[in-house]
Amino acid sequence: MLTWPKGLLQLVLLHTAWKMGSGQLHYSVLEESQRGTFVGRIAQDLGLEVSDLVPRMFRMLSKGEKDYFEVNMQNGILFVNSRIDREELCAKNADCVVHLEVIVEKPLRFFHVEVEIKDINDNAPFFPAREQILSIAEFVIAAGTGFPLEGASDADIGTNALLTYQLNRNDHFVLDSGNDEDESKSVVLVLKIPLDREESPVHHLVLTATDGGEPKLSGTVQLVINVLDVNDNPPVFNQSLYRIKLLENTASGTLVINLNATDLDEGVNREISYYFSNSVPLLITKIFSINSNTGEIRLIGKLDYEDINFYELQTVAEDKGNFPLSGHCKILVEVLDTNDNIPEVSVSSLSIPVAENSPSGTVVAILSVSDKDSGINGQVSCFVLPTGLPFRLESTFKNYYSLIVGAPLDREQVAEYRIVVTVRDQGVPPLSSSISLLVPISDINDNAPAFTQPSYTVFVKENNPPGAHIFTVSASDPDVAENALITYWTDEKLWPLSSYISVHSESGKLYALQPLDYEELKLLEFQVRAKDAGQPSLCGNVTVQVFVMDENDNAPAVSRSSEENLILLVVPVMPGHIVGKIHALDADSGYNAWLSYELVEESSGPWIVGQYSGEVSTKYSLDESEGSKIHSVLVLVKDHGKPQLSATATLSVSLVTSGQAIKTDVHLQRSGESFMPLVDSINIYLIIGICSVSSLFLLAILIYMALRCHCKAKETMVYGPGTATLVCASEVGSWSYSNRHSHILAGVSAEAGAKSDLMIFSPNVPVLANNGELKNGTEMPSNSSKEITRGEEPKELGMGIEKVGANSISEIQLVAADVSEI
Repeated sequence: MLTWPKGLLQLVLLHTAWKMGSGQLHYSVLEESQRGTFVGRIAQDLGLEVSDLVPRMFRMLSKGEKDYFEVNMQNGILFVNSRIDREELCAKNADCVVHLEVIVEKPLRFFHVEVEIKDINDNAPFFPAREQILSIAEFVIAAGTGFPLEGASDADIGTNALLTYQLNRNDHFVLDSGNDEDESKSVVLVLKIPLDREESPVHHLVLTATDGGEPKLSGTVQLVINVLDVNDNPPVFNQSLYRIKLLENTASGTLVINLNATDLDEGVNREISYYFSNSVPLLITKIFSINSNTGEIRLIGKLDYEDINFYELQTVAEDKGNFPLSGHCKILVEVLDTNDNIPEVSVSSLSIPVAENSPSGTVVAILSVSDKDSGINGQVSCFVLPTGLPFRLESTFKNYYSLIVGAPLDREQVAEYRIVVTVRDQGVPPLSSSISLLVPISDINDNAPAFTQPSYTVFVKENNPPGAHIFTVSASDPDVAENALITYWTDEKLWPLSSYISVHSESGKLYALQPLDYEELKLLEFQVRAKDAGQPSLCGNVTVQVFVMDENDNAPAVSRSSEENLILLVVPVMPGHIVGKIHALDADSGYNAWLSYELVEESSGPWIVGQYSGEVSTKYSLDESEGSKIHSVLVLVKDHGKPQLSATATLSVSLVTSGQAIKTDVHLQRSGESFMPLVDSINIYLIIGICSVSSLFLLAILIYMALRCHCKAKETMVYGPGTATLVCASEVGSWSYSNRHSHILAGVSAEAGAKSDLMIFSPNVPVLANNGELKNGTEMPSNSSKEITRGEEPKELGMGIEKVGANSISEIQLVAADVSEI
């Protein structure tokens, strides 16, 4: 293992500390270090606990092809993993840095680490050939004439590549190794004393090149000097150094330079040929060509600034004498950058899907951008398309961007985003490239189930079969998967609601568990709830009103008191004399309870009956000629339902003459031991009759007033902004009201009371007949249940029902009153 000088170690540590303070780690290590060589405590320097490296998925990425470094996950130490040859890695570049990217998950963090590879003196200077041959004419070349030699090269850099030259001791030549204009060491062999071919036709010299490293390394080349006898003037270029600048997009065939060398000799000794020096690499001859006759140098290959941005062309001009002489010049070609490389963007890390409740600043992806161009052509900007997305880019490190959440997300509005990340350089014209990222949004349970309507009104005919499907409620949830899996329920513990209605938990279908009886139950009002399967679950509810519609399932019932007594009618009587009245009741409601009376044709006789009052009266005058006999009046009582139901009542009327009536009275008086005169008896009966009628009339007035006050003071059940209205019979008919109890189940309570069978509907609620037809003439399908929606036009009800006003379907009132005929 190599040991560092104390001063160098302190300098490296100081440089590392300065780099860490600038936001990234910087280490340095000598090239050719053995595997396992300590580089730095990377976990400690990054502020990470060693125990967290594995749980947090610590990983290190290298941009190169080889993994020169590795991290010990047990102690957090960065060490050399494989042999590093700085010259192979960075060639002659002064700065040789290996870039490492460190990514730590949970939470996601990103670090940039640079490891500088320090040069060691591991390469000796070397010459391109084992020997160099020079031809120098005798006595012709004056003392002080210089002959450029092909210098040595050293793959190292800095002091390790600083070369010095030495020539073995001789009498004729010395070295001149001064700096050229290009600041590179050049070697010139200077003639100190003119040569004499006869004295020594060939001189063998050894040229040694030594670098400045520790320890010093050196290389040698043999110099063979041939002494010529003729052609004592070599070609001379008008410049010893040429500087040329070419754009990297210069077309093939372009003239680079036209060299011009002159020779003071004459004839064949001044004819010059041009060629590249043997020290020029083969690669250069594939890019540049030289015309041996004219000295034109042209571009024959493709220049690439990103590959090689500088060329050095050693050129020789040689005459054609028997002993050719040559001149040398150097051409420095600088390649200028053009914007010919499209910037690139790649994804280093991607965390998807993104939860829709992710806070602003959540990192979705880490992007790496690069451009091989330099200067302004290599300066790039990164942005997201299309604009207006809830994501933005944030620069993290040089050429690294983080795609983060910039605004609230809502999966129900946008389930996924296709984000186009575009990178563009600042060249002229600018170049750009893009990548597309598909970012799905994961769902959270943030939406409660919602019903299509705030409430439902359902009409169901009574006497439905058990288990009949009466309606279906439906709720929707914009979430997905289990967050949108909806179940329906009502509170099954509520009695008696649970004995009437059931809801299917999956379909939302409402079923009537038992036959409904309008005469006992007119309205069921309850709430159906919908709950999703999310965590935590969310609920919604809706109010359902089920109105039970009456069917004509009860026949009229005649009061027994109407048939029990025999009616004595004293003749003669005038036409229209009221004999008696039939009292009948119907347990149904509405048209189904609207009764009419008529006589059976066979037994009509001298009698007529009021169609709606039930009063039996004489059709024409009756006198003593009718005789003493008993008449049976058979009255048929019918309702207005469909199908129509009826009942019969028999009224017995005995016709007696005035004498028979007096005898009967006298007989009754004697049996009671009362001997009042007959006229007095009649007067007493008359007075009693008048008092009775007056009392009944007064009682009727009082009952009517009490009922009116009771209707006004009675608390009504109002659904909506409307008020309750009592609807009375019309002039053409009468209603029959039952005294049976009716029930209303609303929510969790059941209210029972003595209420009439009269139901008041708002104008926009249709009243159905038994055959499914609307009473006012508008047809409606005769299915078991109907939903009444808002916004229907008001409809007039049937005959005998007054029109009541209401603003909406919710204005449905039930009016309770005990009604008796007046």
